[in-house]
Amino acid sequence: MIDSLVSDPGAVAAALAEDPVTFAAEANSALDGAPPETVLAWAGRAFGRGLAVTAAMGDTVLAHLAGTVAPGVHVIFVDTGYHFAETIGTADAVGFSYPVQLVTARPELTVAEHEARHGQLYRTDPDTCCRLRKVAPLDRALSGYRAWATGLRRDESPTRAGTPTVSWDARRRLLKLAPIAAWTDDDVEHYLVEHPGLISNPLLQEGYLSIGCAPCTRAVAPGEHARAGRWAQLAKTECGIHLS
Repeated sequence: MIDSLVSDPGAVAAALAEDPVTFAAEANSALDGAPPETVLAWAGRAFGRGLAVTAAMGDTVLAHLAGTVAPGVHVIFVDTGYHFAETIGTADAVGFSYPVQLVTARPELTVAEHEARHGQLYRTDPDTCCRLRKVAPLDRALSGYRAWATGLRRDESPTRAGTPTVSWDARRRLLKLAPIAAWTDDDVEHYLVEHPGLISNPLLQEGYLSIGCAPCTRAVAPGEHARAGRWAQLAKTECGIHLS
């Protein structure tokens, strides 16, 4: 079914409108385990400019993959206002060097306006901080697309272990793709070796193995899980983007 719909993007839209959950399940059955290039190429053909790729710029693997198989694809980066300078520099470099169109999404309030109204929410209420400065801007940026791709990987944390390659994002009413869901750290490293010119966030070389906002991210100690540096000392493990 999935292959037969690729040649007719209108049929994809019709199938999604009729039963998006079933369509997503069938797409996942067909594409789970396929190389990321295959997943992204299918989505590029099926959705054209209706496909967006999100990138936090901790690394640029997904943006590079997407630009390679779907040149001109929109890559959405959420500038929360609290990012490391290195992360902003990485995003700028991707927009300049990769065959993608970088789309920068920002919160409605500047950091100064936000803190004048709410204080430093990253200290007092990090869930609300993420909702206002990360989740809401991304939701607005994704409006108008029909599908989005994320760099989620199953080995990143227990909460991501069941990530499907394709799913229906009911809250945003978009098809959601996780092309590198099955990749391990070794797979990422192999891709980096095969593409030595790939843009890399300098913080990765300083022990920041999962990079979020500066106030909420620390370097990872030897032997710690890659995401141990995110919201350290808190029970929080996710920003909320991938919660239903």
